[in-house]
Amino acid sequence: MIAIFYLCMQILKLYSYVVIANVIISWLVAFNVLNTSNRFVYLILDFTYRLTEPFLNKIRAFLPNLGAIDISPVILLLLIWFIEMCMKIYVAPLIF
Repeated sequence: MIAIFYLCMQILKLYSYVVIANVIISWLVAFNVLNTSNRFVYLILDFTYRLTEPFLNKIRAFLPNLGAIDISPVILLLLIWFIEMCMKIYVAPLIF
C-alpha cells in the first residue's frame, strides 16, 4: 500500500512537470524561438499537448474568456497541488 501511495505521488509530480513543460514549449513556439517544422520539437509539443489538453479543456469550459490570457495551466497545477496535499494529510496517516 505504501508503494501505491508513493507511485501516485510521483505520477502527480511528473504530470505537473509535463504541464509546466507544455506551457514553456508553447510559449517558445509562440515567440518563434522553436520551430515546429523541426520533427523533435513537434514530437515533444504533440506529446505534452496530448497529455495535458483533455484536462485543460475541461478547466477552460468553466473559466471566463480572458482574451489571450490562458490561466487553465495554473488552475491545473493548483488542483494537482491540492490533490497531493490531501493525499499527504488524509491518506498517508491511514497507511503509515
